[in-house]
Order: sequence, then C-alpha cells, then structure tokens
Amino acid sequence: MEMASFHVVFKALAQLQLSSEEIACLQGFLATAVDPKQCLALIEAAAGKRACPHCGGSRCHRCGEANGLQRYRCVGCRHSFNALTGTPLARLRLRDKWLPYLQCLIESKTVRAAAERVAVAKSTSFRWRHRFIAAVRQERRPRLSGIVEADETYLLESQKGSRHLDRPARKRGGKATRRGISRELDCLLVARDRNRQTCDFVTGRGPVTARQLALHLLPVLAHDVLLVSDSARAYQLFAKQAGITHETVNIQAGIRARGALHIQGVNGWHSRFKTWLRRFNGVASRYLANYTGWQRVLDAAALTAPAHWLRVAVAPG
Repeated sequence: MEMASFHVVFKALAQLQLSSEEIACLQGFLATAVDPKQCLALIEAAAGKRACPHCGGSRCHRCGEANGLQRYRCVGCRHSFNALTGTPLARLRLRDKWLPYLQCLIESKTVRAAAERVAVAKSTSFRWRHRFIAAVRQERRPRLSGIVEADETYLLESQKGSRHLDRPARKRGGKATRRGISRELDCLLVARDRNRQTCDFVTGRGPVTARQLALHLLPVLAHDVLLVSDSARAYQLFAKQAGITHETVNIQAGIRARGALHIQGVNGWHSRFKTWLRRFNGVASRYLANYTGWQRVLDAAALTAPAHWLRVAVAPG
C-alpha cells in the first residue's frame, strides 16, 4: 500500500468509534502483520555461510536469487541450494506468515486456532506445526551432569489420523485392555539434572529396558553423574553395565525422597507435560516425540520469541 493511501485509511479509522470487538479484531490483525523481508533477513542471518548440503563442500559461489533468498552453487558437485535446503523448512511457502505462526507455537495454540489467526488452511497449520517443531528438536541435546533424575511415564498408544488401523478403533480415546504397563502404552523416558537441563526420549511400547536406557541415556550423561531413579530393575542393570553411580528411591514403598535423593523434578515435568497435552485432545504416537520436544522448549523458556525459534530452526547443525 502506498503511504498516501495508508494515511487516508488510518485517518478514517481514527475518526470511527470502534467497539471492543472491532478493536480486538484490529489488534489481532496488527499482531499478524509482519514485513515479509523481516523473515527472509532472519533466515539468511541464521544460516550464515553454509557448506553444501548435498556433498558438504565449502567452495560455493552466489548464483542468483529464488523466492527472495540468495541461491548458491557448489563448485564440487554443481548442485544449487539456499539457506533452507536440507532443513525441515525447505519448500514451505507463505514465509511472510511464519513469524506470526511461530507466536502461535509459543502460545500453544491448537491447529484450528493457529490457522484462523494467520489465515492459512488447517492442513497447512498442521504441516507447519510439525515442520517447525522438528526443526527445533534437531538442536544438540544438553549434557546432563551432577545429580540426574530419570523416570518414565506412559501414554496410551494412539493411531489418530491414520487411514489404516492395526487394531479395532477406540471411542473417545478409550482405555488399555490390560492393567498395568503393557505393549498398548508408549513409553516416554525423561532425564533431568538439578540445573533443569532436560532430555526426553520416546523409547517405544511397553516397559523401558536396560538396552533402551543405554541407547538413549548413556550419550547424554557425564561420566561422573549420580543417577537417581525408582527401584525398577532396568535402571540398576543399566547403571551396573555402564559403570555409573546409581541410587534408588522406593516409590512403591511410599519413600519419595532420601535427603537430596528424589525424582520429583522429573515427575513434575511429567505432570506439566500431561496437563499441557490435554488441550490437543490426544496426539498420534508417531508425533509424540514432536510434542515432547515442543513442551521441552516451552518449559525451558529459552526460545521466547518467534525470531529465536526461526534462528534455531535454520541454523546449521
């Protein structure tokens, strides 16, 4: 819009007696109004000088522009690429709406609510949600040190949105047919140190095993940690095999803490995650890792603005 036309519209609005609903509508519009060049500038700045995503070569030269982004060509393999090539955000359109949509993720909006706010289709909103979360989840996991609490929680397996079920459909979420921990439940393993650094892992169906603990926990634990868990045998076996100092808290006997030894920090994370998850009315098991990653980012309060999310999503791994 030309500046003269904008002043005419602004002057007309200033002379109107707007209702509270009209003011809220105008505020909502302004909240989603973003300069398209702002998003492109953030993408270019976050990506920096990238190596070729096709062959890893560092010798690249500029090769025009495409859709507002600088394009490069690799001297070695002759493939062209831009700042988004090889990231989960590659080939996504409507980049002028990305920053308002990321604000919806920060506010934990549902798919429909986010679609209405930024004026995109529900299918686009769903696709963007999982692309952006997958991009942020690619961050390097923190190294846990000191006293590290570890415990798992379980959620009923879900095939929400699937066209072909491998079991009879449930009504309104349903319940497991077996009592206790069974193969009908997805296992979510969470480890957290006293510095509030958190790692989460979806280990699969059924009870966690020592082999799964070694696969997921061992790479993120410092060699001198004190691992605290409940009295499940899998943790004892894992700690013995890995040579890690290990203490247990017998939750089943009603002993929740022994001095500084407890797993209340990680159990608090479980509680916050399940409470937060209810707003989505169930999530499919195949997307569960995205939701745990989403909650981990929100819980850490490290990425508090859309620009922060975009920088992490685009930054080279």
